[in-house]
Amino acid sequence: MADIDPALTAHPWFFCGIGGSGMLPLALILKGAGAQVAGSDRSRDQGRTPEKFAWLESLGFALFPQDGSGIVSTDQALVASAAVEDTVPEVLRARELHCPRFTRAQLLARLFNAAPRGIAVGGTSGKSTVTGMIGWILTAMGRDPTIMNGAVMKNFATPDAPFASARVGNGGVFVSEVDESDGSIALYRPQIAVLNNVSLDHKSLEELRELFGNFLATADVAVINADDAESMALRHRARTALTFGFAPDAAIGVVPGSVRESPTGIAAMVIDRRDGGQCPLALAVPGRHNLANALAALAAASAAGLPLADATQALAGYAGLARRFDIVGTSPGGVTVIDDFGHNPEKVAATLATLKAHPGRVLALFQPHGYGPLRQMGAELAHVLATRLGPDDHVILTDPVYFGGTVDRTQGSERIVDLVNSHGGRAEHVAERAKAGERLAAIARPEDRIVIMGARDDTLSLFAREVLASLP
Repeated sequence: MADIDPALTAHPWFFCGIGGSGMLPLALILKGAGAQVAGSDRSRDQGRTPEKFAWLESLGFALFPQDGSGIVSTDQALVASAAVEDTVPEVLRARELHCPRFTRAQLLARLFNAAPRGIAVGGTSGKSTVTGMIGWILTAMGRDPTIMNGAVMKNFATPDAPFASARVGNGGVFVSEVDESDGSIALYRPQIAVLNNVSLDHKSLEELRELFGNFLATADVAVINADDAESMALRHRARTALTFGFAPDAAIGVVPGSVRESPTGIAAMVIDRRDGGQCPLALAVPGRHNLANALAALAAASAAGLPLADATQALAGYAGLARRFDIVGTSPGGVTVIDDFGHNPEKVAATLATLKAHPGRVLALFQPHGYGPLRQMGAELAHVLATRLGPDDHVILTDPVYFGGTVDRTQGSERIVDLVNSHGGRAEHVAERAKAGERLAAIARPEDRIVIMGARDDTLSLFAREVLASLP
């Protein structure tokens, strides 16, 4: 790929945790550019998602146990998440050999900043979807972008590429979601910066305001959500701002009264208030949050110089992301199972709003994505689970996902269940996920929707399929 710094492909790379949602697309981009890439993953050693690692090996990635055996040369560069402990064998071995070490964000920033034009998508929620939408618009319009996503993009997934969370292009445009949770958003130098929203997740609001404000100030054009007060409060930091949303003064918005929702899609008349132009949009993914995501993507496309009418037409072909309101199927008895990435209050609220826009009881299983995040946002999450569902709906929380490490596990899901019930919701704690699946099958009735929510655990998709298979 012409847009990658040749120095990055001149030596071999080793990814510690190569199967992770942030690591895998980076490894794919480097490999696609001609670099030699190897890796290890604790999930592979534990026998989880073997099909993913078999696919990587079929592409020519050399995979090793996570025991340090894959680090064999001082020429190798190690890529390891900032959260990886110094006691992990790959880190110890790389230190012994004096191999350079990159965090995921450091490597992504070097790749991104080397591209002639970078479009960075930030915000607490919706990053992956907006990134996928922008990437698809550019691809459909022949701009041949490189895309770095944290989720599998269905438009690019094929039997030969089932985990397509990246696309390698030669068009000089690099589209990527960028993360604020570890502060690494400060490393990127985008020409176009998209700010979807600012809300509590991994950091305090004070920290988020500083990070996102600097993010907007760095870009030539800042694309800002007019419906989000926190985002709009940072508008003054932008050199040039282009707003989107349902607000009546948003530059890229929708004609009032034109929104039409269905269980599997949403449509509206898009308006460009800068010139009064209108374009019909029909999305094959449901929910008002996805319509908002589409407006963000269209605004970014416009900022990149693409005609809004053409971009809107291209978006009609957007197929969505894996684990983003992914309808797994409907049982013979009429129960629909949905696999969803919702894991923070805003994402969970959006998913529940999409479900509650249509008739039918909701059975929500939530697997927290860690003990730390649960402590940080547990109260807000409980409030969402209690207030966004009706009296007939039901919530089950399993224990948080845990794959090892030194995290404090003294506060778990029981506290959140108590908070949900104290707010008037209906929740129960079922520690083991398999038992929770049995519980869902026992209480499900015809016309129910079961939604499996959580992050950082690829086996949730398999679990959702198992739940569907267990239903009459």
